Amino acid sequence: MLVPEDRRLHGSDYLVVERTKRLPEPVVRDDVPLAPLARAVLDACRRFKSHDLARALITEAVQRGRVSPHWLRHELETGSKRGTAIPREVLKDVATGARSVAEIDAMRVWERTGLPSPVWNAPLRNVDGEYIATPDAWFAEARLAWEIDSYEFHFQKDDYAKTLSRNARYAAAGIVVMQTLPTRLRDTPEEVAKELEAAHAAAANRRERRV
Repeated sequence: MLVPEDRRLHGSDYLVVERTKRLPEPVVRDDVPLAPLARAVLDACRRFKSHDLARALITEAVQRGRVSPHWLRHELETGSKRGTAIPREVLKDVATGARSVAEIDAMRVWERTGLPSPVWNAPLRNVDGEYIATPDAWFAEARLAWEIDSYEFHFQKDDYAKTLSRNARYAAAGIVVMQTLPTRLRDTPEEVAKELEAAHAAAANRRERRV
């Protein structure tokens, strides 16, 4: 099977020829037979030595709706087991609800805290059924929303306005929101974990006072 290598790793483009006992049913585009995306993604990931590259490739494919976690898991279970340790770990996070590398990093930070399990990427609605937002993580008991917001997203005027509107809807619903830059999830994970614990405690105390 032909697998394109990553240019960033090798500095040039070339193809690797692999033998396979599971030749997939091809997907034909422009008269060229190609491997199904689940197979192509995992064949590439089996050669990655870095979790970061596997996270980036798998989450990108899933987030764009090009392939489902179900078919990736199916390919892992029925295909070659060689080199699948890293993609298996990444796919566990994606199956939990992570849609990006930043959200996988957020899960790692949350695991440091000992806080209750949040719901990842769940749309929230008020008592009238009106949409509030879809936080990256939602701690229902404390009514705390955790948003991973990047500089890039807020750079455009329209995106900044959308964030202000979102935060206003959170406030109107009595929801505490904590915003974290993606870079801090890796640069200062312990600090972010402490901030998340403090935000959770403050939100829980606020809810108890209201009750």
